[in-house]
Amino acid sequence: MQGSIVDPTQVELNHHAGGAIANSHEAHPDHRIFGLIVFLVAESMIFLGLFAAYLTFRAVYPEWPPVGTPERELLLPGVNTLILIGSSFVIHNAESAIKQNNVKGLRLWFGVTALMGIIFLAGQLYEYSHLEFGLKTNLYASTFYVLTGFHGLHVLLGVGLILAVLGRSLQQNHYSDEHHFGVEAAEIYWHFVDVVWIVLFILLYLI
Repeated sequence: MQGSIVDPTQVELNHHAGGAIANSHEAHPDHRIFGLIVFLVAESMIFLGLFAAYLTFRAVYPEWPPVGTPERELLLPGVNTLILIGSSFVIHNAESAIKQNNVKGLRLWFGVTALMGIIFLAGQLYEYSHLEFGLKTNLYASTFYVLTGFHGLHVLLGVGLILAVLGRSLQQNHYSDEHHFGVEAAEIYWHFVDVVWIVLFILLYLI
């Protein structure tokens, strides 16, 4: 039986074509972080609109908060602020750990961050339960609950995201120093939540 004749030129072309396809896959940009940033920019616009409304109300009212609004306590919100700011440093340790292929470190720091977020939410609910004004007391009260409640919703979503990443980290080799988008996404989102709260704390409690 006569063997088939292999054209060396065709083999070389196929080799280069296969290499080009492989390189194109490797060079294909990852737009997931960009998509997350676009999403956070959109969320920022919503918060900016709420901030603008609050500052407008503050500017046009002769006295702000309106007369008769009970004093706000600073101790609990201040402690909550320290907890949330501290959690940003904690979650950064998780990313540093996974970049060293330390999955146990990732789990530890993400678990601590989730716990700090839950403590923050519990503190916010405790504050709500002890405030001497309600959602419909006056315009200040309404804006206070809308701003802090909307932010609290984002904290809750952030805790859920962190727990989801924590759950996936239990799968064998799911995250590594080369593949850890979920970890980065959760950290970026959490930093966003922290920055928004700092602005809220200054607007609502300090000025």
